[in-house]
This record gives sequence, C-alpha cells and structure tokens, in this order.
Amino acid sequence: MPKLYAEKLARCITGLAFFGFGITLFLRANLGLAPWDIFHKGLSEKLDISIGLVIEGVGLLLLLLWIPLRQRPGVGTILNALEIGFVVNLTKPLIGEPDLLVIRALMVVAGVLVIGLGSALYIGAGLGSGPRDGLMLGLSKYSIRGRQISIRVARTVVELTVMVAGLFLGGSIGIGTLIFMFGIGPLVQLILPRFEMRLLSDQKR
Repeated sequence: MPKLYAEKLARCITGLAFFGFGITLFLRANLGLAPWDIFHKGLSEKLDISIGLVIEGVGLLLLLLWIPLRQRPGVGTILNALEIGFVVNLTKPLIGEPDLLVIRALMVVAGVLVIGLGSALYIGAGLGSGPRDGLMLGLSKYSIRGRQISIRVARTVVELTVMVAGLFLGGSIGIGTLIFMFGIGPLVQLILPRFEMRLLSDQKR
C-alpha cells in the first residue's frame, strides 16, 4: 500500500506540473485561454500580481466554498490549489512569445495535449478533485424545483460565469478558448481510462 500511495502521489504531482506548463503554453501563444484562466489573467492584471499567484489564491478561496457544499478535500486538492500556479510562475519566464502564427497555434495544440495528459494523471491518481472541479461537483448535488443539477450544467454555468467575469476584468477570448473548451473533455476521456486501469491492476498485485 505505501508503494501504491507513493505512485499515486507521484502521478498527481507530475500531472499538476504538466497542467501548469500547459497553461503557460496557452499564455505565451496569446490566442485565447481556458475560461478559468481568462478570469485568472484578468484578475492578475487588475491586481498587478502574477497570474500564478492569482491561480493559487483563487484555488484556496474556492476551498472555502466547499464547506457549505459539503465537499471534502484530499491531498490532491491541496496540491492542485498550490502547485499549478507555482509551475506557471516558474515556467512562464522560460517560454517566449513567438511572432509566427503557426508556432503560436502549435503551442495551443501542445497546451491542450499537455493539460489533457496532466488532467488524466492527477485525476487517475484518485487523491481528490481540484478546487474548481470540486465546486462543480458540489453544486451538482443540489436541485432546482425538484430537478437535480447535472455536472454538465454546473460546469457550464460556472465556467461561463468566470469567463464573463474575466472579460469584464480585461481578459479576452480567442481560438485557443474554443480549442480548449471543445478539445479538453474528449481528450481526457480518451486518456484517463489508461491510467485508471493501470492503478486498478497495481491494486491487485
């Protein structure tokens, strides 16, 4: 069991590092960000602090909303709140902003792939959902006029809300936003079972 937990922890940490690096690729490509990162960037510019610090701060504040939603954080939840922003701040100065549109487009595609792989690694580790995903899961437990709120509806409402808020804060959308929104779900769905099956096989040994 300790060996299995160590592997899960390593997968989680590696996955979150990939996730943070993927965000950096999107930032440097400058072709549009994921909805949450539109909000993070807008808030970063308004407060004049690094976007990595904003990602960490928002993640930790969202955990407070978990209390009334009766969500329980795991080790992966705390790592998610802290590590992604740290990696963004660490890698952003190392990646330049290319002028060629082709290179920027390739960075967006690479960003989606890296974030997809990172998501599969940390979700497959099973050490707790991220602060933002946990908010959506918590909302899905409630009902409106007797009808249960689906995870899909909760996710859509939350992401549209933060995206609009980000636009008001000065953020912007682009082709990268659309690529992320329509690409990340199918990509994670494709990759995730491979990591979950590996973990299950490890448990049987």
